[in-house]
Amino acid sequence: MTIAHWLIGFILSILVALFPATGHAQQTVDIIITNGHILTMDNQLTEYERGFVAIKDNKIVALGPQTKARAFKSKKVLDVDGDIVLPGFINTHTHASMSLLRSLGDDVAGRLHSYIFPLEKQFVSREMVYLGAELGNLEMLKGGVTTYADMYYFEDEVARAVDEIGLRAVLGQTVIKYPQADAKTAQEGIAYAENFIKQYIHHPRITPAFAPHGPYTNTTETLQKIAQLSLDYDVPVLTHLAESEKERDVIAKRSNGLSPIAYLDSIGALNKNLVGAHVILADKQDIALLKQHQVGVAHNMSANIKAAKGVAPVIEMLSQGVDVGLGTDGPMSGNTISLIDEFDQVAKVHKLWHKDRSLMPAVEVIKMATIGSARVLNLQHQIGSVEEGKLADIIVISSKSANMTPIYNPYSALVYSAYPSDVRHSIVHGRLLMEDREVLTVDENSIITRARDFSEKIKRALIKQGTPIL
Repeated sequence: MTIAHWLIGFILSILVALFPATGHAQQTVDIIITNGHILTMDNQLTEYERGFVAIKDNKIVALGPQTKARAFKSKKVLDVDGDIVLPGFINTHTHASMSLLRSLGDDVAGRLHSYIFPLEKQFVSREMVYLGAELGNLEMLKGGVTTYADMYYFEDEVARAVDEIGLRAVLGQTVIKYPQADAKTAQEGIAYAENFIKQYIHHPRITPAFAPHGPYTNTTETLQKIAQLSLDYDVPVLTHLAESEKERDVIAKRSNGLSPIAYLDSIGALNKNLVGAHVILADKQDIALLKQHQVGVAHNMSANIKAAKGVAPVIEMLSQGVDVGLGTDGPMSGNTISLIDEFDQVAKVHKLWHKDRSLMPAVEVIKMATIGSARVLNLQHQIGSVEEGKLADIIVISSKSANMTPIYNPYSALVYSAYPSDVRHSIVHGRLLMEDREVLTVDENSIITRARDFSEKIKRALIKQGTPIL
């Protein structure tokens, strides 16, 4: 062998070592997650114990066993070393800005009308809504929520906070018959909502919506108008539905004995755009109407049991094919708005309620928190599972904390063992928002400091006027 042949062979061996053959050139992507235990939450519940996900722009472009990752290259590689990779959690019902009122009046009877409504009348403002949304967004991001549905006032301020942190959200502008800080009448509320919808209708991560507070806090005419406008604009309607005995009694009196769900059906206000939060007081006929009209249900277990309102018939809803997702309700209700805190309560309370340990298995809870919640919000073709072509909304949860060790069944670990603090990384719309618990898009310390300062203003005002801080 000549020196020239030897030199050529040596150079070729170096090139092969540096650029291993894959059958084609490596594809450059923006982010690669490697060595993950991937729970795709697709229709087959496909799982890769050692797998990868490749992200380009805002989409998932490839996933599969780790051996296929060599076909891709990226400057940003997250080697998660066996941690759990799954679609980001979707909170189908909350009021994020109420984070600034958290821990007030937690044990007060008749709390909504006797305590919360007066508090909101006094303190709700653009400043409060924006700062409260910042705080709520921060909590949800750090707890694995990548998309949430919100109902509140000045919802354009919530949108501003969402835009800054980078989350995805369905944001409903509240319409209610009582005078509020952003609208003195329901008609003004609808006009505010229409302007908000027109402003955000084409936003890539924000879906604007109408949010009538509830059937009993709005007139029949208002509910009918909103239902028609939601179809005209093709946007969601978020509402509290079949939540309380007060609501049931008011609607029964208004409608000659109909349930809230049957009443909405009778006035033409049930449709595929409607998301009903709570839905505790629903019988078989109500559930059939929900299924018939493709209404989504936001199940808020911790808020429901804290308020002693009952257990929603979710087992029956799921068995009849109703789309059910998980929600936290607002941070005055839950009181956390990290969906992970809902998981074991959802599983355990339904088992207890039906006296059947086999009901509501862990995998069903995770399905509700991901693809189930996506279906409730009519976003299942974009998010809710880790599949090629879907938007890249992905989280990574540590498998190495004391509470997550050992893991035999990843679904059981997530439902019964995980803490929100186990969430390591969060990606939304292909953008890394949190890496190793560090929030990359907003100043976490600044938000918490400003929220504390604002809470001191509330505390001083309550003390000055003699309102008990309960």
